[in-house]
Amino acid sequence: MTSTVLLDNEFGSIERTSLNDEVDLLNINHCLGDAAISLYGGQVLSWQPKNQQPIFWLSKKAEFKVGKAIRGGIPLCWPWFGPNIQAGENIGNHGFARQRNWQLGAVALTETEVKITLKLTGENEHDLWPDKYELTQELIFSDSFKQQLMINNLTEQPIMYSAALHSYFAVSHPNCVTVDSLSPVKFDDKINQKSSCQDNLMHCIGPIDRVYHSTKDQMIIDQQWQRKIIVSSSNCQQWVLWNPGKEIAESMPDIHQGGENEYVCLEAANTQWQTIPALGSISVGQEIRIEKI
Repeated sequence: MTSTVLLDNEFGSIERTSLNDEVDLLNINHCLGDAAISLYGGQVLSWQPKNQQPIFWLSKKAEFKVGKAIRGGIPLCWPWFGPNIQAGENIGNHGFARQRNWQLGAVALTETEVKITLKLTGENEHDLWPDKYELTQELIFSDSFKQQLMINNLTEQPIMYSAALHSYFAVSHPNCVTVDSLSPVKFDDKINQKSSCQDNLMHCIGPIDRVYHSTKDQMIIDQQWQRKIIVSSSNCQQWVLWNPGKEIAESMPDIHQGGENEYVCLEAANTQWQTIPALGSISVGQEIRIEKI
C-alpha cells in the first residue's frame, strides 16, 4: 500500500492511497470531520463529522476490485437505475458508473470545507448505452455534505438516462428509525409490484423496497442515536427507500453478518428515463445535514 499527500495545512490533510493494484482511495482528515472516497466508482465511502456517529455505512465485506460494486457509502447508479430488462432478461443493475475508475480533478481544503472534483468520460461503454458523455462530480464536506453530479451529453442527439445517489445511511437499528416525512407520500412497492400505495412508516426493518414520488426534503429520525439526518435533493423526482432484511442480506456475500441492522438506504433518484438534449447537460444532487433530536 502506497500513499501520497495531496494537501496538508493547519486545517487538515488529503491523502491518496493505493488500496491495491486496482483501487485508489482519498482519505480526508479535517478539523470538522473525516471522510473517505474511492476513485473506483467515484464513490463516497464515509463521512464522520467531529463528535458524531458515522453518517454513511460501509460493509465490512465490501469488495474493492474492478468488476465489483462497493457495498456501502454512496454508489452512483448511472446511466440507468435498477435492472435493465431486455427480452425478459436483466442484463445489468444500476449501470456502469459505479464500476469505473474516475479521474481526480481539483482538490481544496480550507478552514470551513473540503472540496473534491472527480471526472469520468467515455463512449461505447456498454451495448445498451454507447453514447459519448462526461460526468463531473463535486463533493463538499463541511458542516453539511453536498454532492452534485453534472451529466454532459457530448453527442449530437438526445440521450436518455436514469440515476440514483444510492446513500447507505448508518443507523442505530432500522427498528429505531422512521422517515415520517414519507408517510403521506404515494409510493410504488417493488416487492409486491403494487403502485400508488400509502403507508405509515413505523420503522425501516426490511425487506423494504419502495419508490416514493416526491421532491420534498426527507428526514431520517434515529431515536437511539438521538439525531436527524435531513436530506435535500436537486433535480430528482423520487426517493428510494431500501433495506434488504435478514433473509436477503444473508444471501448477499458482500454484507457482513447482521449488517442489514446497521443501515437504511434513502436514495435521491430519477427512477424513470430522463432526456438530455443534444450537446446539453443536466445536474442532480443532494445535501445532507445532521441535527440533534
